[in-house]
Amino acid sequence: MDKIPGAKNDDGKLQLSVVPPAAIRAIAEIRRYGNQKYTDPQNWRRVDPEKFHEAMLRHCLACWEDPGAVDPESGLPHLWHLMCNGAFLCAFLEGCSHAEE
Repeated sequence: MDKIPGAKNDDGKLQLSVVPPAAIRAIAEIRRYGNQKYTDPQNWRRVDPEKFHEAMLRHCLACWEDPGAVDPESGLPHLWHLMCNGAFLCAFLEGCSHAEE
């Protein structure tokens, strides 16, 4: 496709609209639960990433045994907790890679 001079060029940029909305909603539901439980929406930034790694593995095993399993404490699917812990770890890794630049 020919480029139009002065037009917005999104080549090479992520197409975020392809992320399934269910995944975004799942993480948001876990964040809502966590915000109610811990009161500070930014407290996750002060947690040792290893804790998220351990939690992610626990939720992963629960999902492995039963894909529809629900966390007894939150009443929300283990898969959602798994995704949220993964999102936190992604944020930490992204922060680490930017810190090295």
